[in-house]
Amino acid sequence: MLFPLTGIKIIAPSLVAVDEPFSIGVKLLTYPHYVGKGCYQSLPSLVGRYNENARGIRYMDNALPNFKGTIAVEESEGLCGPKQISFAQGSGPYPGDTRPIRRIEGFSFTSPGTKYITLTEPESGLKGTSNPIRVVQDSPSERLYWGDLHCHTFLTDGLRCPEELYTFGREEAFLDFMALADHSESLSERQWEYLCAVTNDMNIPHHFVTLLALEWTSPRWGHRNIYYPGSQGAFARYTDPQYSSLEQIYQLAHDYGALVVPHHSANAEMGVNWSLGYDPEVERLVEIYSVWGNSERPASAGNPRPILTNGGEVPGQHVIDALQMGRHYGIIASGDIHDGRPGDELHRYQDRPPHYRLLRRQGLVGVWAQELTREAIFKALWNRQTFGTTNIRLFLRFSIARQIMGSQVHAQGKLPLIADVASEVPIARIDLVCQGQDVQSIEPRQHKVVWETQVEISSPSWYYIRVLCQNGEMGWSSPIWVTPD
Repeated sequence: MLFPLTGIKIIAPSLVAVDEPFSIGVKLLTYPHYVGKGCYQSLPSLVGRYNENARGIRYMDNALPNFKGTIAVEESEGLCGPKQISFAQGSGPYPGDTRPIRRIEGFSFTSPGTKYITLTEPESGLKGTSNPIRVVQDSPSERLYWGDLHCHTFLTDGLRCPEELYTFGREEAFLDFMALADHSESLSERQWEYLCAVTNDMNIPHHFVTLLALEWTSPRWGHRNIYYPGSQGAFARYTDPQYSSLEQIYQLAHDYGALVVPHHSANAEMGVNWSLGYDPEVERLVEIYSVWGNSERPASAGNPRPILTNGGEVPGQHVIDALQMGRHYGIIASGDIHDGRPGDELHRYQDRPPHYRLLRRQGLVGVWAQELTREAIFKALWNRQTFGTTNIRLFLRFSIARQIMGSQVHAQGKLPLIADVASEVPIARIDLVCQGQDVQSIEPRQHKVVWETQVEISSPSWYYIRVLCQNGEMGWSSPIWVTPD
């Protein structure tokens, strides 16, 4: 089988200072293909012993198996660094791995602005462009980091072992942070201890952050992920009497300072009935989007990616419904991946199970945090300084009266609103949503825009930004809640 070059994936940091050195992640792509499985492999590995499961899912790869050529770095205003990237020696993340996957050091920009890095394969002329890089004059007090907080391993209903998922997220998807949220009801106590140990071992401050997590999978109360702030956490299953109700899960979260996050809320079989309970102190985020689809609003209201599997969507269970009930949910998106590829899923190419062809591209969560440490990432999640995307790395800042997304503002009258958005694909539309309704919109049809407008506050209101790119990819900011003085 021949594997042609079909794309060049380039991941760059979203925010850097002028003259600050940084690296980029580069991966040369081909058609998705099965790689098989094998025993007596090192861990982690590409052809591993956990590459198939009982549901029929098989591990797939989309990197070129081999490439010995050179990629050119196109000139860009203010860009300093390598002019070409060689893959002559092979550079994949596993022992003996010849796939063209590398982190390239030594880049910087000499001037501020929204920048991009473009690479070209000379023989084919194929190009790839990075996510937007916001270059600021001075070192920023907060940076934008990217993660996938919802991944499943072979221990439950996914593929590959925890070490392999973390390695993939760090070395192939080029994520900044991750969490494995396996179904606790399918785990033993010893397996939970193993997951905790691997998660703590893989946590490298200022390089790659891991959060300890599990998925509490209740057929009555809905699926909720629990994220612990530290290196330890209770093993909670809905089948255990002490953790069989939502109130008990909330109490557990209070005991550990943990976050409780509902997800795929709009789904008929796996969704969330909002009337069954809510604790604003610990249930501070909602996963709006994953491979299952978009739970923001119904298809009838304009949702282009509703949930199609497991009975489809149910009216009244969307994120907008919860916000209209007065819930203060920050917005995240993640994968809920089962195919062993956090941050870069290939579910829809699977032969089986059949419903996997109805799945969507996975989501990512963007977090504005002071630094890349477990403590700082968790704090930013807790403070709702978050937004979700359909696996694109938008630059997104949203503020009202100079207070950023996730804030609670006390003010009235006309207040300034700013949405600062950039993408590698032109932005088709930005909607301002207030109380569940689209109240203002623009159609910039360009790669970057700073939208400055006003909102008039006379009663308690909440607002968030929805971004639609020309290729159909989307992003959602966390809301800002405004209460008159």
